Amino acid sequence: MLIKIIDLIKDNLWLILFTVWGLPLGYFRSKFRKLVYKTDSWVINIKPFFIKETKALFYSLYPEDPEYIRIRNFYRIYLGIYFVLFFSWLFLGS
Repeated sequence: MLIKIIDLIKDNLWLILFTVWGLPLGYFRSKFRKLVYKTDSWVINIKPFFIKETKALFYSLYPEDPEYIRIRNFYRIYLGIYFVLFFSWLFLGS
């Protein structure tokens, strides 16, 4: 029984990694977008305003705001690890 569970985990390792790493994405993206667009409305999470969000991710829209800088840097690291997972799966995965 334990061997079957281990085999199941090995066969679905990439799916498990992407699921576990992807679960908090909505929370982090929401927090980042609320800082970028200066709002507390939940509607910001479903609107497709990508240009300002992308600029805020790669540049510094609010250099005087330490909370924005902290969340932006954390979100960059989070997305960077997501890209490393994706490219690892793409080139190393089966």
